[in-house]
Amino acid sequence: MFFALQAFAVLQILTCIKGESNAYKQQENNQWFKDGVNLLRNNLQVQKIKGKAHGVVLFLGDGMSLSTVTAARILDGQLKGKTGEENILSWEYFKHVGLSKTYNTDSQVPDSAGTATAFMSGVKSRKGVINMNENVVRGDCKSSENNELMSLIMMAEQAGLSTGIVTTTRLTHATPSSGYAQSANRDWEYEAKDDCKDIASQLIDFPYGNGLEVALGGGRKNFMLNTQKDPEENLYGKRKSRDLIKEWTNKSTNSVSYKYIWNDTMLRALDPSKVDHLLGLFNRDHLNYEYYRKNDTGGEPSLTEMVAFALKVLQKNSKGYILLVEGGRIDHAHHANRAFHALHEAIELSKAVEQANNMTDPRNTLLIVTSDHSHTFTLGGYQSRGTPIFGFANGIGLDGKKFTSLGYHSGPGAAENKPRRQPTIEDLKNPDFKWPSLIPVSSAKHGGEDVGIYTRGVQAHMIRGVVEQNYIFHVMDYALCLSESKMEICKTQGVTVVDGSRKRRSRD
Repeated sequence: MFFALQAFAVLQILTCIKGESNAYKQQENNQWFKDGVNLLRNNLQVQKIKGKAHGVVLFLGDGMSLSTVTAARILDGQLKGKTGEENILSWEYFKHVGLSKTYNTDSQVPDSAGTATAFMSGVKSRKGVINMNENVVRGDCKSSENNELMSLIMMAEQAGLSTGIVTTTRLTHATPSSGYAQSANRDWEYEAKDDCKDIASQLIDFPYGNGLEVALGGGRKNFMLNTQKDPEENLYGKRKSRDLIKEWTNKSTNSVSYKYIWNDTMLRALDPSKVDHLLGLFNRDHLNYEYYRKNDTGGEPSLTEMVAFALKVLQKNSKGYILLVEGGRIDHAHHANRAFHALHEAIELSKAVEQANNMTDPRNTLLIVTSDHSHTFTLGGYQSRGTPIFGFANGIGLDGKKFTSLGYHSGPGAAENKPRRQPTIEDLKNPDFKWPSLIPVSSAKHGGEDVGIYTRGVQAHMIRGVVEQNYIFHVMDYALCLSESKMEICKTQGVTVVDGSRKRRSRD
């Protein structure tokens, strides 16, 4: 009897083991399981690319929160005929990822000026100031003296590298201006207080190296006199003095050209191999949303087109280059609770990143994709997989009405949807529909949570973990072995450093 019980127990154990074995075999044959194993194998082969970068491209999705990335990923997939959730945006293929803490020194939830100062100068600062340390008082011209900060683009120009800025906003807006300007107030785009220089004039008078090689975006009005009529609108410039566009073209000499263009036809007619310095102002104000861009009367290039052209110009320099690219209208759409435009702008940014990825070699180029700050944009509701991203969540609210899977914490959508009404199918198909929000304000507020950093190429492995936003500057600086402090680190790491001229060029 005893031996019979033992035999029975052994049989039970063997049966259990066999059952577990069969279950595991079935598990191994599951496609999700196989995908996980393949990804693990691929990640084990990822190599750290060390050395000195020839080029750095920083992509900035203004206001591109993690929820924006997720929703844009789904929309992009659905536009390709998939359910959407399994889709991957271009930068999500990058193997090195971190999180950025975005607060300003005086603000828990930041603005785009203080954040741009952080990732372009390496120093965290106050809200509303461009390349100024935290000792400056916003709007106080005198307080800016001796509190200026140098941007990575300024340093690059001093070292003889080529530099460029591409944006869908005004070139004088917070993020793009952080490349070339120093201002105690981000609002001084065409007119400044006291003896301070306005931001637009600083682009033209840029005193480092030989100036920007490429500057493409919007904002013609800030470069034109208030007596000059815009070429495509019955409106005039903003400036009381200095025709900055004329001053730009007047820089041309027999050996160096300074070209100005204002529409996509003019851009496509240019040969990048023959371009020395290019200023492109494709709208009086910000560029159109990508969805409406093709209907622009004057003709605007896409962000992807501008990036491709800029890279062709900058890559000619054997000393290297840096390019700052901003998908700036993601933020504007979120401020207006226009989720349709925010997600389409993010998809266009993904296309621009893919273009740069295809045009550059990870063995000599660092690509970084990040955001300056978050937005209080949400995706939720337990909806079934494959539900249209511009659709309804499963179930109904306590008031018996359906609710959308996308929404906002604050913004103009609150006023337009209160008392709470159930949006119609026609509403959800309208690109300009203001999605429901909780708190009624004229412009949605920024979010304060961390944002993603996605990197590929030389020294990309230096981005990992949760970091302060200003650290992004130091990774780019190190990849280029640019500033004196990074040159010393490069030398200790055995990276070959070619010390270029760092003397400031004066145009006085």
